[in-house]
Amino acid sequence: MVANLHNRISQKELKQRLLEESVPRRTLSFYSYFQIPDPKIFRDELWLRLKALQVFGRIYLAHEGINAQVSVPVSMEPAFRDYLESIEPLRGVRLNVAFADDGKSFWVLKIKVREKIVADGIADPGFSMEQKGRYVDAETFNRLTADPETLVVDMRNHYEYEVGHFEGAVEIPSDTFRDQLPKAAELLKEKKDQPVIMYCTGGIRCEKASAYLLHKGFKKVFHLEGGIIHYANMVKEKGLENKFHGKNFVFDERLGESITGEIIAHCHQCGKPADTHTNCKNSACHLLFIQCVSCAAQFDGCCSAECLRVYHLPEEEQRELRKGKTNGQKVFNKARNRRM
Repeated sequence: MVANLHNRISQKELKQRLLEESVPRRTLSFYSYFQIPDPKIFRDELWLRLKALQVFGRIYLAHEGINAQVSVPVSMEPAFRDYLESIEPLRGVRLNVAFADDGKSFWVLKIKVREKIVADGIADPGFSMEQKGRYVDAETFNRLTADPETLVVDMRNHYEYEVGHFEGAVEIPSDTFRDQLPKAAELLKEKKDQPVIMYCTGGIRCEKASAYLLHKGFKKVFHLEGGIIHYANMVKEKGLENKFHGKNFVFDERLGESITGEIIAHCHQCGKPADTHTNCKNSACHLLFIQCVSCAAQFDGCCSAECLRVYHLPEEEQRELRKGKTNGQKVFNKARNRRM
């Protein structure tokens, strides 16, 4: 039975079904650090229950907890929340509601068991998530960051920071979270007595980062409750000053949600103001980069003239060119800029 707990319909067909679906959906995200004795057993139970509720999304499980981004039919949301409440460690878990959303964020349910829900590279047996920084809500964040002594640290990847970030935020340039942690500790080592507020998209990375800095001897460490997503909703709901500028990058089909309407990034091809991320249409490339409307039309969604040439070859020729080649994660990095 366990072998049947996966999707048997092609991704293309599932995506088309979602686009044609008239059922209103809402994109939600949540995470929790708690001990899961057998993640595989929990995975199968979760898959069956969420499948019955017509939930789509991407969920990671590990012995250390759960990290989930899901698309839930509005009519099924009460049942979805009730199910989470029935799981003792998830009672009262905060559900972040996407800020700019049409519910078309996922078209299939994928639940994967991993070594960790956030790959951190931490091998120190003395590290523990039980000692972590203090939560700050939107109001407290605004108050604390009014003090110039407070350090605001962005614990997201460089391409997320590029399209949007908080005023005065310190960027820890990196491609991965595991690289960021030691870099952050090293970069801030002379400021261990100053207040440090860490933030990320939904809270999961900055919560672990806050525990890591405390482990490294920092004294006053905070992390933004619910990350940028929850902050944006609270600012809107309570009429607070919004200290975030630009777009919040998200890891679903949308690739971003505009928080302020400002465009602070630039097209990676022509340099014009732009903040729309896309993946190169050449399947052998699939580079994640920022592309403006004009360049999207000129290059037909490709990142370069060469990729455009390959993209317009017959599919059989494209497959031949891809044979024997692996295509790992590729992200445009200004520090390693290549000619487009």
